[in-house]
Amino acid sequence: QVQLQESGPGLVKPSQTLSLTCTVSGGSITKNYYYWSWIRQPPGKGLEWIGYVSYGGSTYYSPSLKSRTSISRDTSKNQFTLHLSSVTPEDTAVYYCASRARAGWSTSRNDYDYWGQGTQVTVSS
Repeated sequence: QVQLQESGPGLVKPSQTLSLTCTVSGGSITKNYYYWSWIRQPPGKGLEWIGYVSYGGSTYYSPSLKSRTSISRDTSKNQFTLHLSSVTPEDTAVYYCASRARAGWSTSRNDYDYWGQGTQVTVSS
């Protein structure tokens, strides 16, 4: 069974870069046709897709966040990492990593095969 686990700081100061890592167990992030996404949910709002890294290492980001987002991977550790720069309090959210066996993006939980439990990130001075 594939399991995903987010890790990173729970508190980030405004203007800093938020970095979160998703560690995958029970399956490889290079497994053919799987796409590994970052998704967030601000308080009182719906899910927002941030971006993904594919099984082959290509990346794609939400147009609204693209200028501040990068996603990298470490295949030796079976991890992928989100970097979100110049954060503001509006970036406060529960951040999830998730995966599915097709390209594209979705904000529906049912469209993903696997989810992490989520990690709360607060942006505050």
